[in-house]
Amino acid sequence: MPTPRPLGLPPGVAWPVGIDPTGVTGPTEGHARGKGWRRTSRGLFVPADVELTTEQRIAEAAAELPAYGGVTGWAGLHWLGAHWFDGVRRGELLPVTLAVADRSIRQQHAFGIATSEERMSPREIQVYRGLRVAVAIRSLFFEMRYAVTETEAVQAADMTAYSDLVSRSELLAFLSINPGWTGVPVARLGGADMDENAWSPLEVTMRRVWEHQAGLPRPLCNRPVFDLNGTHIGTPDLIDPVAGVIGEYNSALHLEGAQRAVDVGREARFRAAGLEFAEMITGDLANPFPFMERLRAAYARATRIPVAERRWTIELPPWWIPTFTVEQRRNLTADERERLLHYRQRAG
Repeated sequence: MPTPRPLGLPPGVAWPVGIDPTGVTGPTEGHARGKGWRRTSRGLFVPADVELTTEQRIAEAAAELPAYGGVTGWAGLHWLGAHWFDGVRRGELLPVTLAVADRSIRQQHAFGIATSEERMSPREIQVYRGLRVAVAIRSLFFEMRYAVTETEAVQAADMTAYSDLVSRSELLAFLSINPGWTGVPVARLGGADMDENAWSPLEVTMRRVWEHQAGLPRPLCNRPVFDLNGTHIGTPDLIDPVAGVIGEYNSALHLEGAQRAVDVGREARFRAAGLEFAEMITGDLANPFPFMERLRAAYARATRIPVAERRWTIELPPWWIPTFTVEQRRNLTADERERLLHYRQRAG
């Protein structure tokens, strides 16, 4: 028997219903075979005109949960507010994983539903916006352990921190007391490389190319740069404050039109202050060597700029409120969050 619509489910999310011979609470068998309904799993349906958003996909999978368990992995994190987790990887939809701790239900690959039989404490399940989900640290633990690459594990950690759901210290502590799980070595590597102030997954990729492939010092993420009078010049994606080199990731959207004009002006301000600049573009993702060459050239140019001629600093003026860590952001007032973190109010 289908579960009634959970209390607190977000507006606009349709809850799957089963066959109803009367056609009152769900479609009749005949209607279910027609064009007016869409099957979401074995025996459950929603109206055909319901948009298959990320949240709708998660809710449809969650309707299959047995008495124990919750949504986990990327889907659990998305439901808890980590909107960079959109359930798409390399153009393909990822399954929604249900952590059920046993074999009480089967995977339904045709409907994008996977299951995990790994043990899970009741303390690691919470009800949030109407659905039972694994708590953030447990959902992240799952996502990192089953990441395809180490970089994807780091992206998962950084983007969970972006939404202030898990800090680096919380992740490392959790990893230290859960040593024997499948995929833990990848999760440990990802946790060690985690940064709490990355603003997008591709910034994480650029940072890792910078440090691990180019072999250059680890840069700071999204650290504001000021002139010597305390005026904010800009906040680059990455900066090596010792060498005076910044890096920016610019997708194809940044290469034309008004946005390109903004980017050119921004680069000019950085250069005028005495910073050297290296840009990573979409084409560098498949082959990062051109970016690494540009980056090394920027370092070479930076060595020719005397430190005494630098007209920039990353030292914060007294009026600037830092938001570089999860703890700093959690401690903001509601008004401060609205004013300082408005750029985070978006889906990834």
